[in-house]
Amino acid sequence: MAGRRASIKAVDWLAFAERVPPNQKVMFNSLKTRSDAVTAKLTSLPAKPPTIDWSHYRAAVAKAGFVDEFEKKFSAITVPEPVDNQTQKINVQEQEANKLAIAYIEESKARVAQFEKELSKFKNMIPFDQMTTEDLNDAFPETKLDKEKYIYWPHKPASEL
Repeated sequence: MAGRRASIKAVDWLAFAERVPPNQKVMFNSLKTRSDAVTAKLTSLPAKPPTIDWSHYRAAVAKAGFVDEFEKKFSAITVPEPVDNQTQKINVQEQEANKLAIAYIEESKARVAQFEKELSKFKNMIPFDQMTTEDLNDAFPETKLDKEKYIYWPHKPASEL
């Protein structure tokens, strides 16, 4: 039991609490309270259960061989412990999530650099109320009119009237 206790991972409740949304704080506090109660109960139990005094029962029980048979059956019982087959899957998912998070952070840094470049362009630009049409077309090339495609702009050609 003591070896099993040592293998249980400790929960970082502060880090856990930082990630809990405000509308779920009550459920989080309930979970932490129950977890603390179970942990306290487990730590209060001895690492090894107390041994049974079979000689006392042999003296107290009148039927001969009953205690010996019971002791034999009791020592033959093995309680199976559940096998942890989910931790490996969780670790794989955690590694995949970490890879995705790192990739997202890198992409975000690239976007931030691009947006900062655009922001510096806007900060160094001539104020809009002082721009000429040529300045506007230089600052924003997508606003320049295509005179080959729209020959009659801003007027419609006679064929479209």
